[in-house]
Formats: sequence, structure tokens, C-alpha cells
Amino acid sequence: MKKKDNINQDACAIHHRAIRDTMDVLAGKWKIPIIGSLSFGKKRFMELIMNIEGIAAKMLSKELQELELNGLITRTVLNTKPITVEYELTAYGYSLKPIINEMASWGMQHREKIIKEIGTK
Repeated sequence: MKKKDNINQDACAIHHRAIRDTMDVLAGKWKIPIIGSLSFGKKRFMELIMNIEGIAAKMLSKELQELELNGLITRTVLNTKPITVEYELTAYGYSLKPIINEMASWGMQHREKIIKEIGTK
């Protein structure tokens, strides 16, 4: 019986470590909305500012740099005047799309549930 408990504890520890790793990469208020916005296609900096309600330019810049460092997005400087910069998800970044979509789906269901519960009180 003791061996089975150790296996369960090890599996649980590995599971929690993997969740923590994911949370560390996606930590903060803005990374998930940025990834969600870019999952619909490449965007310029100002398009992201307009798409993500409440984010400041300085914060967006910081978050984009971190997402780029983690290999989730690419930054392309276009040869235009004035210079234009586009951001898009990498293939690795797109691997988060099912997770982001599930979060959005759960959020919509939760909102409907809460609204329904408030309406029945």
C-alpha cells in the first residue's frame, strides 16, 4: 500500500509542478488576453492596445517582451515609414489556443450561471 501512495504523491507533485510552470509563463493580468487577441491573427501594437481594454502601452510593451522571450510570439519590424511592428503567435504560442478557448468557454458559462442565479433571487 505504501508504494501506491508514493506513486500518487509523485504524480501529484509532477502535476502541480507542471501547473505552476504554466502559471509562471502566463502570470499576470495581461498575458492571456494578449495571447487570446493574437490567436485571431497578427496585430500591430496599436491594434493590441485597442483590443485589450485597460492595458497601458508601457505594460503591453513589457508583456510582449516576456511573451517573446518565452517563444510564444514573434515581433516583426516592417520596412515602412514610419516603422511598423507586427506581433503574432508562434506555432508554440498557438499550442495555448485550446487552453485559452476552454477558459473563454468556461468564463461564458460561468457568467450565464451567475446572471441566472441573480435573476432567480
